[in-house]
Amino acid sequence: MDRLDTLRDELRRFEGERDWAQFHAPKNLVMALTAEIGELVEHFRWCSEAESDALAPETLAEVRREVGDVVICLLQLCERLGIDPIEAATSKLELVRQRYPADRVRGKALKYSAYCDETNPSTKGAP
Repeated sequence: MDRLDTLRDELRRFEGERDWAQFHAPKNLVMALTAEIGELVEHFRWCSEAESDALAPETLAEVRREVGDVVICLLQLCERLGIDPIEAATSKLELVRQRYPADRVRGKALKYSAYCDETNPSTKGAP
């Protein structure tokens, strides 16, 4: 069993012991996820890029806890909706790979539509 499966099992057990599934409708989990991401953002709001790369140890510890909250909420949402988060990320990465061909986008940060090639459907920007 890999670490993700172990974590999912721990989350199921944790939720079951508290009878919290009743509160974990997808809309509630998305709202909780949004709140947790907001708490993560707070640590970076007024940082420069350089400061965000060199967080003080106590700030990094707080960021680590917020990342944990985000991962937990996201996994609970995936569990509730029957989404495999690894498969979802893998398929999204493949789509992004097609939308942003490395040879055309290296060092650029433009939206994928700037790189679309009308003759190559794999680079056309489908949502």
